[in-house]
Amino acid sequence: MRTMMVVKIGGADGNDADNVLVDLARRKDYVLVHGGSKEVDRLAEALGRPPRFLTSPSGVVSRYTDEETMEVFTMALAGKMNTQLVARLQALGARAIGLSGADGGLLLGRRKAAVRAVDGGRVLLVKDDRSGTLEDVNDDLVRLLLSNGYVPVISPPGVTPDGELINVDADRVASKVAVALHADALLLFTNVPGLLREPADPASLIPEIPREQLPFFMNFAYGRMKKKLIAAKEALEGGVPQVVIASSQVPDPVERALSGLGTVIR
Repeated sequence: MRTMMVVKIGGADGNDADNVLVDLARRKDYVLVHGGSKEVDRLAEALGRPPRFLTSPSGVVSRYTDEETMEVFTMALAGKMNTQLVARLQALGARAIGLSGADGGLLLGRRKAAVRAVDGGRVLLVKDDRSGTLEDVNDDLVRLLLSNGYVPVISPPGVTPDGELINVDADRVASKVAVALHADALLLFTNVPGLLREPADPASLIPEIPREQLPFFMNFAYGRMKKKLIAAKEALEGGVPQVVIASSQVPDPVERALSGLGTVIR
């Protein structure tokens, strides 16, 4: 079976997931992956566990995930966010089914022994972080659901062979799923029009990036946008023909992204 596209909805503040869901609901050619950073932050604050972030020497920002934060992460994403998205798609007429990375060994990976982070100009090794590297996708499970008319809605965390939950980035999850399914396109929806030359200026959108120039355009990516470009690079290297980074805030965002509205990388 060949699925046309993998769609990832961002979870940061300013995303409009419902726009994407309404546009997807009438289709049957997709797998949905989601993050939930805003909800994780909200729940962490409510539970008295304020979120903390790590910045790598290359400038990539990731969530510091100790044992307590992993509990919050799992509750917010695999619990609340996934259930809400599935319920909304069901209401829109789609036969959606929610999956965390632990279900059926869907997102299998390994925990990083240590994470390098910059603090006050020094590079530290953080050893109690539960970040992981995604190594395998159980695409047989996804294909089984698709072949029976279901829409898989996938969220982190991932899981190790020993059953330990790991924090894996949702953009890179979407990339790995797209590669495993030989998808025709990977759509990464976010709260900005795409990659911008000036982060505060939507008019500075970079409409197209040739694959071989991705390293140069990394210079324009800040914060979590770096992970989207890393995910795009991994998808293209895995055989996905095109990746689009696009806004979830416009009407018909899926159709617009497929028509080239956003930053297209191929």
